[in-house]
Amino acid sequence: MDSVLDLTKENIQQVVDASMQQVVVMAFWSQQSPESLQLMQTLNQIAAQGRFVLAKVNCDQEMEIANYFQIQSLPTTLVLKEGKPVDGFAGLQEAVQIEALLDQHLPKAWQVALNQAKVQLAQGDAEGALPLLKQAYQECQTAEVSLVYADALLAVADINQAKVLLDAIGLADQDAYYQSLKAKLSLALDAADTPEIRGLLEEVEQNPSDYAKLLSLAKALHSAKRDEEALERLYLVLKTDLQAHQGEIKQLFMEILTALGQGHAVANQYRRKLYTLLY
Repeated sequence: MDSVLDLTKENIQQVVDASMQQVVVMAFWSQQSPESLQLMQTLNQIAAQGRFVLAKVNCDQEMEIANYFQIQSLPTTLVLKEGKPVDGFAGLQEAVQIEALLDQHLPKAWQVALNQAKVQLAQGDAEGALPLLKQAYQECQTAEVSLVYADALLAVADINQAKVLLDAIGLADQDAYYQSLKAKLSLALDAADTPEIRGLLEEVEQNPSDYAKLLSLAKALHSAKRDEEALERLYLVLKTDLQAHQGEIKQLFMEILTALGQGHAVANQYRRKLYTLLY
C-alpha cells in the first residue's frame, strides 16, 4: 500500500484492514479550509518518512466518510490502529506536536529500518539490507538488531564484523537463530583458512622480522576478510616502529582501514589505536 493515498468509499475497507498491521493516519480536510491545506503539507512531509500510511479524506467529495467518523470540524486528524481510532486532534498543529503524538503509536525508526532490512535479506539482497541495519544498530544495539546485522554481514563475507557482533550476544539471547549464525561463521572461518595463509603464518612465526612476508600475510588475510587479524599483526609492529619497512607497514594498515570504511567496528577500533600512537 502507498504511504500516502486519497481515502474513498471504494478503498476504505482496504485501509482499515491495513491498520491491523501498521498505523494509519486519517486526515479529514477541505479545499475551502486554508488550515486544512496547511496541515496537509505538514502531514505529507511527515508521511514521507514511511512510518505510517496517510489516508486523506477530501470532505468536499467524501462527506459520508466524514459523517461516519462523526467529524465536527476541519481539519481533523485521527490515528487508526487495529481497525479503530486510538488518538487524534482537531485543527492545525505544528510538525513537532504531531510527531510527538504519533511517536506514542508508531514503531521507532530503528524498528522500521530493521523490518525493511529483514524483507531485503529474505529476498537475497544483503547489500541493500546493510545500510538499514547499520542505521538500526546505531540507534538500538540489542540482540534483535545484532543478529540480523550479523546475518547480512555473513552473507557478504564480512566475517570479522559479524564475529564481533555475535561475540557480544549475551547468553539469554543465544537462541536457535544465534546458533545457526555461529555455525555459518564457523564455516566461513574455515573457508578463509587457505593453504597460502597457513604457509605465510608459519613463515612469519619463524621469522617475525621478515616484514615483506608480514605484508604478504596481511594482504592475504585482508583478501580472506580476516581484517582484524591483519590489522593486529601490523599494529604490533607499528607499536615499536611507526616507520617500519620504509613506512610500508603503516601504509598497508591505513589502506585496510580505508577499505573497511567509516562505521566499521573493527576499523574504528584500530583507527583509535593508531591515533594513540600518533598523538
